[in-house]
Amino acid sequence: MTVKKDAIIVGGGIHGCSTALHLCLAGLKPVLIEKDYAGRHASGVNAGGVRQLARDVAEIPLSIRSMGIWERIGELVDDDCGFESFGQVLVAENDAELDACRARVADLNARGFTHEELIDGTELRRLVPAVAESCPGGVVSRRDGAAQPARTTTAFRRKAEQLGALIREGVAATNIRKDGKLWHVDVGPESFAAPVLVNAAGAWAGRIAALFGEPVPVETIAPMLMITSPVAHFIDPVVILRGRKLSFKQFPNGTVLIGGGHLATPDQDRNETVLDWRKLSESARTVAELFEVMRSATIVRAWAGIEARMRDDIPVFGPSARHEGLYHQFGFSAHGFQLGPGAGAVMAELIVHGGTQTRIGDLGIARFQTSTPSSTT
Repeated sequence: MTVKKDAIIVGGGIHGCSTALHLCLAGLKPVLIEKDYAGRHASGVNAGGVRQLARDVAEIPLSIRSMGIWERIGELVDDDCGFESFGQVLVAENDAELDACRARVADLNARGFTHEELIDGTELRRLVPAVAESCPGGVVSRRDGAAQPARTTTAFRRKAEQLGALIREGVAATNIRKDGKLWHVDVGPESFAAPVLVNAAGAWAGRIAALFGEPVPVETIAPMLMITSPVAHFIDPVVILRGRKLSFKQFPNGTVLIGGGHLATPDQDRNETVLDWRKLSESARTVAELFEVMRSATIVRAWAGIEARMRDDIPVFGPSARHEGLYHQFGFSAHGFQLGPGAGAVMAELIVHGGTQTRIGDLGIARFQTSTPSSTT
């Protein structure tokens, strides 16, 4: 027996869960299918950065839309998700990097974006007192912050289910097909049909896109993170570097989360990653060079999550270029957590109303139609 729903969402990360929730708010009853459990991969194990700072211009409107939701997240999902807004600071380590920051902010201002602010060394040290004296300044996005990723994804999943979404976890979506105007998906012994299919399958989404004639240049990556032993409080904002690969934040208990883009080796078919301890040690050394207080800290734990990176480092987001009722929402390239709440709201608008006031045109899958790449997932 086939169960009819208003939409089928494949993928239970923050994006799939947010889309399910916002569809419910619009009066639809979707089914969300996750082969593991909600937040098992990138959405539950990332650094939790809620960042407008240093984004590609193409995704800034979506990021701004999402920031407005983050600032009232408790009203939406009945949980503040651990969201704190101490700002995010991009540190320039030399004058050349500061010049690049200055050019970046000027360009954004010319485009009408004012969320990034150039700061000198004095303001940098007010915001980040422990930073090395040699750093001449940087950029701050003062509304930014951080949240708890697993808690956030779970909150979206829980609220979506409360509002009527059907959740299927632990069983993969198979035999995805279209028959007439309906999309069909098998989930173990169950079958679902709907006029809408949302491909939010993360690192596995490239396979679905290719299945329906829309292959894209996507690779599977596994960004690494590590947590330290507690040290004395020395920082409130999240900090990233302009040049070297590094981002970090300090928790109230004194531990420090260190990331920055170094990658583990993923095996997506086995849901496993192999850490690169040499690269992790580079991140640890960089933190110690910039912040003397970190030189006595030890690494307690390290991990990596599996996700998708697009060739141009911005997501595939919006309707299919080939099939009515198919929507893509993947490839967030290690910076999709902050976008999740807004992306779900915008996707629901696209599905229900056929359009949105949020500018997402440069994120569509059609941008890859000029070439014929093969999916590497």
